Amino acid sequence: MVLSPLGVGALRAWSMQRGSDSRFFQAREAMVREVLADMAATAGETGRGTLSAAVLEAMRRVPRHRFVADTLIEVAYENRPLPIGYGQTISQPFIVALMTELLDLPENAKVLEIGTGSGYQAAVLAHVAKEVYSVEILAPLGRSAETRLKALGYTNVHVKIDDGYYGWKEHAPFDGILVTAAAPHIPPPLLQQLKPGAKLVIPVGPPFLTQFLTVVHKSEDGTMTTRQVLPVAFVPLTRSGGRP
Repeated sequence: MVLSPLGVGALRAWSMQRGSDSRFFQAREAMVREVLADMAATAGETGRGTLSAAVLEAMRRVPRHRFVADTLIEVAYENRPLPIGYGQTISQPFIVALMTELLDLPENAKVLEIGTGSGYQAAVLAHVAKEVYSVEILAPLGRSAETRLKALGYTNVHVKIDDGYYGWKEHAPFDGILVTAAAPHIPPPLLQQLKPGAKLVIPVGPPFLTQFLTVVHKSEDGTMTTRQVLPVAFVPLTRSGGRP
C-alpha cells in the first residue's frame, strides 16, 4: 500500500486540523503505539506484524476525538470501541487500522465503505485512497457524518444514505471494499462490485456469537478466495427490509 497523491481531500483536512487538536497529540501517539503493539501480537493470525507507512500516517493524522460525542472526548484515544448512538459504535483503533491494512490498496484507489457510522473509518481511508464512497443506512448518522467530514475538510469522501448490502453500483468497480458491521453472509452485490485483483474485508457471523474478520480476494479471473483472520465482535449489519 502506498500513500497516494490523493491527498487534496485528506491533506486539506489534515492542514485544517493541525492547529485545533494539538492538545491531543500525545494521546494519539500513545494510541498508535498500542495499535502497533496489537499488530505485533496478532501477526501470527493476521500475517501483518506492523502497519504500512500509509496506514500508520493515517492513524497519526485523523483526529478521533472529532468523531465521538463531547462526553467521550477525553477517552477518544483509548484503544477500544465507543458508542456513537443508535446502537452503533466507533470501532477500536486497532481494528480500524488492521482492516485498512488488509485491503492492500493500490495508488489512487477507489474504495467502498459500508457503514459510515461517525465517519472515523472513512476519514482513515481518505488518507490512503483517492476517493472513498461510504454508505450508511441510518439517516441521522449518515447526515451527521457527512457534515462532520466536510467540516474537517475531507473532500474525497462521498456519503450516501441507503442499504449498504447493495453497495454503490454507480461507482463500481472498487479497488477495495470494507464493511464495518457483521453480516451473516458475504453480500453477493459487494462481490460483484469488487474489481478483479481487489479485496473485501468484512466481519462475518451472527449477532452476539462468534464472528470472524474475513478477507475475500477476487482474482483476475473472478474466482474468490476467502480467509478468516481474527475473531471479532461487531454490531450487526442493519438492513432496510424494503428490498429483496
